[in-house]
Amino acid sequence: MKKASANDLMNVMQYYVAVTTLSSSTLRNQGASGVIRSARQFLAALDLTAFSAAERALFEGRLDQCTGNLVEALPESARHWGSARKALNLFLREALYNRYLCEAFHLDALEPWLEVPLDSVVAHGLKALSPRGSLPQWPGLKGLTKDQSDPFQLRAQQIADDWGIARVHLDAYLWPQYR
Repeated sequence: MKKASANDLMNVMQYYVAVTTLSSSTLRNQGASGVIRSARQFLAALDLTAFSAAERALFEGRLDQCTGNLVEALPESARHWGSARKALNLFLREALYNRYLCEAFHLDALEPWLEVPLDSVVAHGLKALSPRGSLPQWPGLKGLTKDQSDPFQLRAQQIADDWGIARVHLDAYLWPQYR
């Protein structure tokens, strides 16, 4: 057996994070079999260096582009923006939490810009922590669009700022409490 290189380790680590992040319940009922397999393959092959943006606007543009690319990589009957964005946000969060990927791709610089992965549980938590009527009705992952996601992400940013944490970490607070 040949000796593994640092690049091999990063590829294996990225694949590992893609597989462990997207469990069978992560994208349950999203419209087709093969959704998780397709999303895992996409994320395992994702060029993480592209996320090493020096400016928030560049990062957000890349996040939007990758969301669209992931939508196209999903089975045809499961091509939902909300599902793709949740999978991508979960993956980027776990890559940030993985010491090897975080160091290799300088993902710590992205921490303040990463979104909270949205799903019905997190949306319910955000609504519970918000003034009545300040957030729209949750459309579900299948129905979620960028325009519908933005108010939830904005409110998540406000809450995170109040709590003194990055928005991406709200999932660790909200998901266990509101599930």
